[in-house]
Amino acid sequence: MENADFAGRVAVVTGGWRGLGRAAAARLHERGAAVAVNVRDRERAEALAKEIGERAFAVPGDVAADGVPDEIARRTLERFGRIDILVNILINNAALPLSTRFADLTAEEWRRAIEVNLTAPFLMTKAVFPAMRAQHYGRIINISSSAGRTVSTLGGAHYTASKAGLLGLTRAAAKELGKFGITVNAVCPGMIDTELTREHASGELLERLAANYPVPRLGTALEVADLICFAASEAAGYITGASLDINGGDLMM
Repeated sequence: MENADFAGRVAVVTGGWRGLGRAAAARLHERGAAVAVNVRDRERAEALAKEIGERAFAVPGDVAADGVPDEIARRTLERFGRIDILVNILINNAALPLSTRFADLTAEEWRRAIEVNLTAPFLMTKAVFPAMRAQHYGRIINISSSAGRTVSTLGGAHYTASKAGLLGLTRAAAKELGKFGITVNAVCPGMIDTELTREHASGELLERLAANYPVPRLGTALEVADLICFAASEAAGYITGASLDINGGDLMM
Protein backbone atom coordinates (compact mmCIF):
# COMPACT_ATOMS: atom_id res chain seq x y z
CA MET A 1 0.00 0.00 0.00
CA GLU A 2 1.85 3.06 -1.26
CA ASN A 3 0.08 5.60 0.97
CA ALA A 4 -2.19 4.53 3.82
CA ASP A 5 -3.33 8.03 4.78
CA PHE A 6 -6.97 6.90 4.83
CA ALA A 7 -6.36 3.94 7.13
CA GLY A 8 -9.21 3.71 9.63
CA ARG A 9 -11.48 5.90 7.52
CA VAL A 10 -14.74 4.68 5.97
CA ALA A 11 -15.97 6.03 2.63
CA VAL A 12 -19.29 5.66 0.84
CA VAL A 13 -19.02 6.05 -2.94
CA THR A 14 -22.19 6.17 -5.04
CA GLY A 15 -22.32 5.44 -8.76
CA GLY A 16 -19.33 3.15 -8.49
CA TRP A 17 -19.79 0.72 -11.38
CA ARG A 18 -17.52 2.51 -13.84
CA GLY A 19 -15.76 5.73 -14.72
CA LEU A 20 -15.17 8.25 -11.95
CA GLY A 21 -17.05 6.24 -9.31
CA ARG A 22 -15.00 3.09 -9.85
CA ALA A 23 -11.74 5.08 -9.94
CA ALA A 24 -12.58 6.97 -6.73
CA ALA A 25 -13.60 3.83 -4.84
CA ALA A 26 -10.49 1.97 -5.93
CA ARG A 27 -8.17 4.87 -5.11
CA LEU A 28 -9.61 5.41 -1.64
CA HIS A 29 -9.25 1.69 -0.97
CA GLU A 30 -5.64 1.70 -2.25
CA ARG A 31 -4.91 4.48 0.22
CA GLY A 32 -6.25 2.52 3.17
CA ALA A 33 -9.96 3.35 3.45
CA ALA A 34 -12.78 0.87 3.90
CA VAL A 35 -15.21 1.57 1.06
CA ALA A 36 -18.94 0.98 0.84
CA VAL A 37 -19.50 1.01 -2.90
CA ASN A 38 -22.92 1.68 -4.37
CA VAL A 39 -24.17 0.33 -7.70
CA ARG A 40 -27.88 0.02 -8.49
CA ASP A 41 -27.62 -3.64 -9.46
CA ARG A 42 -26.79 -6.04 -6.61
CA GLU A 43 -24.71 -8.48 -8.65
CA ARG A 44 -22.62 -5.70 -10.13
CA ALA A 45 -22.16 -4.07 -6.73
CA GLU A 46 -20.94 -7.31 -5.19
CA ALA A 47 -18.64 -8.05 -8.13
CA LEU A 48 -17.14 -4.57 -7.90
CA ALA A 49 -16.58 -4.82 -4.15
CA LYS A 50 -14.82 -8.15 -4.62
CA GLU A 51 -12.65 -6.67 -7.36
CA ILE A 52 -11.66 -3.61 -5.32
CA GLY A 53 -10.47 -5.58 -2.30
CA GLU A 54 -11.05 -6.94 1.16
CA ARG A 55 -12.16 -3.65 2.76
CA ALA A 56 -14.79 -3.00 0.07
CA PHE A 57 -18.45 -3.65 0.79
CA ALA A 58 -21.39 -3.65 -1.63
CA VAL A 59 -24.35 -1.38 -0.84
CA PRO A 60 -26.60 -1.77 -3.89
CA GLY A 61 -29.68 0.24 -4.75
CA ASP A 62 -31.00 3.25 -6.67
CA VAL A 63 -29.91 6.20 -4.53
CA ALA A 64 -32.70 8.31 -6.01
CA ALA A 65 -35.32 5.88 -4.64
CA ASP A 66 -37.14 6.36 -1.35
CA GLY A 67 -35.37 4.86 1.63
CA VAL A 68 -32.27 3.66 -0.22
CA PRO A 69 -29.84 6.35 1.05
CA ASP A 70 -30.83 5.64 4.67
CA GLU A 71 -30.41 1.91 4.07
CA ILE A 72 -26.94 2.47 2.60
CA ALA A 73 -25.92 4.50 5.63
CA ARG A 74 -27.38 1.92 8.02
CA ARG A 75 -25.62 -1.00 6.37
CA THR A 76 -22.31 0.86 6.21
CA LEU A 77 -22.49 1.71 9.92
CA GLU A 78 -23.47 -1.87 10.72
CA ARG A 79 -20.44 -3.16 8.82
CA PHE A 80 -17.77 -0.57 9.65
CA GLY A 81 -19.06 1.40 12.65
CA ARG A 82 -18.58 4.87 11.19
CA ILE A 83 -18.83 6.98 8.00
CA ASP A 84 -16.09 9.52 7.35
CA ILE A 85 -16.32 10.26 3.64
CA LEU A 86 -19.21 10.51 1.18
CA VAL A 87 -18.52 10.79 -2.54
CA ASN A 88 -21.68 11.64 -4.53
CA ILE A 89 -21.24 10.72 -8.20
CA LEU A 90 -23.72 10.57 -11.08
CA ILE A 91 -25.82 7.50 -10.35
CA ASN A 92 -27.44 6.53 -13.63
CA ASN A 93 -24.52 6.76 -16.05
CA ALA A 94 -25.68 5.85 -19.58
CA ALA A 95 -29.22 5.06 -18.43
CA LEU A 96 -29.86 8.78 -18.06
CA PRO A 97 -30.08 10.64 -21.40
CA LEU A 98 -27.75 13.59 -20.86
CA SER A 99 -27.43 15.13 -24.29
CA THR A 100 -31.04 15.74 -25.41
CA ARG A 101 -31.28 19.13 -27.06
CA PHE A 102 -33.66 21.75 -25.64
CA ALA A 103 -36.40 21.43 -28.27
CA ASP A 104 -36.65 17.68 -27.68
CA LEU A 105 -36.14 17.70 -23.90
CA THR A 106 -39.13 16.22 -22.09
CA ALA A 107 -40.35 17.10 -18.62
CA GLU A 108 -39.63 13.51 -17.58
CA GLU A 109 -35.98 13.74 -18.68
CA TRP A 110 -35.68 17.06 -16.85
CA ARG A 111 -37.16 15.63 -13.64
CA ARG A 112 -34.99 12.53 -13.78
CA ALA A 113 -31.81 14.58 -14.24
CA ILE A 114 -32.69 16.72 -11.22
CA GLU A 115 -33.59 13.60 -9.23
CA VAL A 116 -30.36 11.78 -10.05
CA ASN A 117 -27.86 14.65 -10.06
CA LEU A 118 -29.30 16.85 -7.31
CA THR A 119 -31.94 15.15 -5.17
CA ALA A 120 -29.96 11.92 -4.71
CA PRO A 121 -26.82 13.71 -3.39
CA PHE A 122 -29.06 15.71 -1.03
CA LEU A 123 -30.65 12.52 0.29
CA MET A 124 -27.29 10.79 0.68
CA THR A 125 -25.93 13.79 2.58
CA LYS A 126 -28.96 13.71 4.87
CA ALA A 127 -28.45 9.97 5.41
CA VAL A 128 -24.80 10.19 6.50
CA PHE A 129 -25.16 13.42 8.46
CA PRO A 130 -26.17 11.89 11.83
CA ALA A 131 -23.11 9.62 11.89
CA MET A 132 -20.76 12.43 10.87
CA ARG A 133 -22.26 14.81 13.40
CA ALA A 134 -21.90 12.23 16.18
CA GLN A 135 -18.21 11.75 15.45
CA HIS A 136 -17.71 15.48 14.73
CA TYR A 137 -15.95 14.63 11.49
CA GLY A 138 -16.93 14.27 7.85
CA ARG A 139 -15.86 14.91 4.30
CA ILE A 140 -18.58 15.20 1.65
CA ILE A 141 -17.48 15.49 -1.99
CA ASN A 142 -20.09 16.19 -4.66
CA ILE A 143 -19.09 15.48 -8.24
CA SER A 144 -20.44 18.35 -10.31
CA SER A 145 -18.96 19.39 -13.65
CA SER A 146 -17.44 22.28 -15.55
CA ALA A 147 -20.99 22.51 -16.88
CA GLY A 148 -22.14 23.55 -13.41
CA ARG A 149 -19.91 26.63 -13.61
CA THR A 150 -20.57 27.54 -17.25
CA VAL A 151 -22.59 25.38 -19.66
CA SER A 152 -22.12 21.83 -20.91
CA THR A 153 -20.49 21.17 -24.27
CA LEU A 154 -22.11 17.77 -24.78
CA GLY A 155 -24.95 17.71 -22.24
CA GLY A 156 -28.34 19.33 -22.47
CA ALA A 157 -30.02 22.03 -20.36
CA HIS A 158 -31.15 19.46 -17.78
CA TYR A 159 -27.56 18.30 -17.24
CA THR A 160 -26.19 21.86 -16.90
CA ALA A 161 -29.02 22.92 -14.56
CA SER A 162 -28.66 19.87 -12.31
CA LYS A 163 -24.89 20.27 -12.02
CA ALA A 164 -25.23 24.00 -11.29
CA GLY A 165 -27.79 23.17 -8.62
CA LEU A 166 -25.34 20.72 -7.06
CA LEU A 167 -22.85 23.56 -6.60
CA GLY A 168 -25.53 25.54 -4.77
CA LEU A 169 -26.29 22.55 -2.56
CA THR A 170 -22.57 22.19 -1.85
CA ARG A 171 -22.24 25.79 -0.67
CA ALA A 172 -25.42 25.69 1.44
CA ALA A 173 -24.48 22.40 3.10
CA ALA A 174 -20.94 23.64 3.74
CA LYS A 175 -22.32 26.73 5.49
CA GLU A 176 -24.58 24.71 7.78
CA LEU A 177 -22.48 21.62 8.48
CA GLY A 178 -19.07 23.16 9.15
CA LYS A 179 -19.81 23.63 12.84
CA PHE A 180 -20.19 19.85 13.12
CA GLY A 181 -16.70 19.19 11.78
CA ILE A 182 -18.00 18.37 8.31
CA THR A 183 -16.60 19.88 5.12
CA VAL A 184 -18.58 19.86 1.87
CA ASN A 185 -16.84 20.50 -1.44
CA ALA A 186 -17.51 19.95 -5.14
CA VAL A 187 -15.16 18.54 -7.73
CA CYS A 188 -15.85 19.90 -11.23
CA PRO A 189 -14.39 17.70 -13.96
CA GLY A 190 -14.16 18.89 -17.52
CA MET A 191 -13.77 16.49 -20.42
CA ILE A 192 -12.62 13.26 -18.78
CA ASP A 193 -11.87 10.09 -20.76
CA THR A 194 -14.57 7.77 -19.41
CA GLU A 195 -17.09 5.40 -20.94
CA LEU A 196 -19.85 7.94 -20.37
CA THR A 197 -17.97 10.68 -22.23
CA ARG A 198 -17.31 8.40 -25.20
CA GLU A 199 -20.97 7.37 -25.33
CA HIS A 200 -21.93 10.99 -26.00
CA ALA A 201 -19.24 12.01 -28.50
CA SER A 202 -17.00 10.49 -31.14
CA GLY A 203 -13.30 10.10 -30.51
CA GLU A 204 -12.64 12.61 -33.29
CA LEU A 205 -14.86 15.26 -31.68
CA LEU A 206 -13.28 14.72 -28.25
CA GLU A 207 -9.78 15.08 -29.67
CA ARG A 208 -10.76 18.27 -31.50
CA LEU A 209 -12.26 19.79 -28.35
CA ALA A 210 -9.34 18.79 -26.14
CA ALA A 211 -6.79 20.18 -28.60
CA ASN A 212 -8.00 23.70 -27.74
CA TYR A 213 -7.41 23.40 -23.99
CA PRO A 214 -4.28 24.86 -22.35
CA VAL A 215 -3.50 21.23 -21.41
CA PRO A 216 -4.44 19.75 -24.80
CA ARG A 217 -5.81 16.33 -23.87
CA LEU A 218 -8.66 14.63 -22.07
CA GLY A 219 -8.31 14.13 -18.33
CA THR A 220 -8.20 10.68 -16.77
CA ALA A 221 -10.45 9.11 -14.17
CA LEU A 222 -7.42 8.56 -11.94
CA GLU A 223 -6.60 12.28 -11.98
CA VAL A 224 -10.15 13.04 -10.83
CA ALA A 225 -9.94 10.30 -8.19
CA ASP A 226 -6.77 11.85 -6.80
CA LEU A 227 -8.48 15.25 -6.51
CA ILE A 228 -11.41 13.56 -4.73
CA CYS A 229 -8.91 11.99 -2.34
CA PHE A 230 -7.38 15.41 -1.66
CA ALA A 231 -10.79 16.88 -0.82
CA ALA A 232 -11.39 13.90 1.48
CA SER A 233 -8.01 14.18 3.20
CA GLU A 234 -6.74 15.86 6.34
CA ALA A 235 -4.88 18.32 4.11
CA ALA A 236 -8.22 19.80 3.01
CA GLY A 237 -9.57 20.34 6.52
CA TYR A 238 -9.90 24.11 6.13
CA ILE A 239 -11.47 23.99 2.65
CA THR A 240 -15.25 23.91 2.45
CA GLY A 241 -17.90 25.17 0.04
CA ALA A 242 -15.31 25.16 -2.75
CA SER A 243 -15.67 24.12 -6.38
CA LEU A 244 -12.43 22.43 -7.39
CA ASP A 245 -11.87 22.48 -11.16
CA ILE A 246 -10.09 19.67 -13.01
CA ASN A 247 -10.55 20.51 -16.65
CA GLY A 248 -7.26 21.13 -18.47
CA GLY A 249 -7.94 24.86 -18.27
CA ASP A 250 -10.98 24.82 -20.55
CA LEU A 251 -12.76 27.53 -18.50
CA MET A 252 -9.91 29.85 -19.48
CA MET A 253 -10.84 29.66 -23.14
